[in-house]
Amino acid sequence: MTEGTMLASPAAPALPPARVTAVLRILVLSTFVVLLNETIMVNAIPRLMREFEVTAAAAGWLSTSFMLTMAVVIPVTGWFLQRVTTRTAFGLAMALFLAGTSLAAAAPAFPVLLTARVIQAGGTAVMMPLLMTTLMTLVPPQDRGRVMGNITLVISVAPALGPAASGVLLQLGSWRLLFLAVLPIAGAMALLGRRQLVNIGEPQAGPIDWLSVPLAAVGFGALVYGLSGLGAEGSAQAPVPPAVTTLAGVVLVGLFAWRQLALQRSSTPLLDLRTLTHRHFSVALVLMCLSFMALMGAFILLPIYLQEVSELTSLQTGLLLIPGGLTMGLLGPQVGKLYDRLGAPRLVVPGAALTAVCLALFALLTSEQTSPWLVLVLHVALSAGMAFVFTPVFTSGLSVLPPHLYPHGSAILGSLQQVAAAAGTALVISVMSGHAATAAAGGADTAGALATGVRWGFGVGAVIGGLAVLIALLVRTPPAPQQPVEPGVKDAAAPRT
Repeated sequence: MTEGTMLASPAAPALPPARVTAVLRILVLSTFVVLLNETIMVNAIPRLMREFEVTAAAAGWLSTSFMLTMAVVIPVTGWFLQRVTTRTAFGLAMALFLAGTSLAAAAPAFPVLLTARVIQAGGTAVMMPLLMTTLMTLVPPQDRGRVMGNITLVISVAPALGPAASGVLLQLGSWRLLFLAVLPIAGAMALLGRRQLVNIGEPQAGPIDWLSVPLAAVGFGALVYGLSGLGAEGSAQAPVPPAVTTLAGVVLVGLFAWRQLALQRSSTPLLDLRTLTHRHFSVALVLMCLSFMALMGAFILLPIYLQEVSELTSLQTGLLLIPGGLTMGLLGPQVGKLYDRLGAPRLVVPGAALTAVCLALFALLTSEQTSPWLVLVLHVALSAGMAFVFTPVFTSGLSVLPPHLYPHGSAILGSLQQVAAAAGTALVISVMSGHAATAAAGGADTAGALATGVRWGFGVGAVIGGLAVLIALLVRTPPAPQQPVEPGVKDAAAPRT
């Protein structure tokens, strides 16, 4: 993609503040709805295991496949957004999401449900770059922290509230309610968006490197599939050892990166990796990946632990997880304001440290006798720590890029965020399953064996959290942007999302 990429185009309209606010609100609310479905299935895993007679690892792919699909599709969205108008991109994204949600609600078998989740994710993948690049185009640098703090509601709180919302819906009836309840809301947002959204910039034709697409898809797929098999029961008897699959994924992802570097010299890459030459962006990218690995692993483990070990109902589990999601949401705007005043380093280091400590305490304290109130406190503290990481990471990382790299930066952040989340999910489930099987073989009962596996899973998360603390120490306040704000854009400052 070139500097003519749609959302970074100099032809972006000079919108009045009220219209900027309306555009961002529509995109934020729509993205919130579609991202909520990223984790809405985790609370339903025990019920789906029984209804479809599948293992925990297989049921976990309802979340893993969603994240993996996003990771594969998001790199293509930079090219896609270059060729179509804003309203067309929004309409197609919501149409895909609605189609996948409808299919999931009527799914008669597990493979159909899994296919529906992939279709849902295809639509969701378009919304994230569309939102992030629109924000970076319309909002001036001095207001991005506060606005990005509000958008934290989408990036972090929607996945955090997924398990809580699913717990309440599962108590009311069938797992199909998870999709039936979302359909009318998503439909209303699609209609509202098609009426009120404006086109930002003009679509421009651009080639796509079709070799890069399968390299990304197969590479990331093999990587996450291999990770999901490491440590799982029966992995030694798998047709292809998980370690081999993982290594193949690493090699293919490396080839994908090499292909992009080659295309930068002679053509247009699918992802412009020159974004990685900006140190602040690269550090933010690594920190974001580690944080999402730890966070999504915890989100997967908690419902399984609370329902299968602590024997809470799905409703009780959902209610217990709600305060953490609300904490992250309420802190997001406040953290954004602090970022505008203090910068990133003073926020991300304590936030990453609090996250690592909470994960370590989960690893040490979760057992059959652990009080749900202790889990509640630790979950709220974990969510607070993440709130102090995500807003500064996204804002500082993208702010250092020149405008023509905004679509590529948001695509890289979005893609690797999903790969990291999928890898974290697969890794902790694999570790949990492997150590639970070992404990059961040693004579532990079902609940005790699972509690052992969950502790090991949280232990892996704590190690990842510790690495995130080390990376957070490298975060510095980025230099002030050198590019001028386009005429008319400054007038749109301080939009209220």
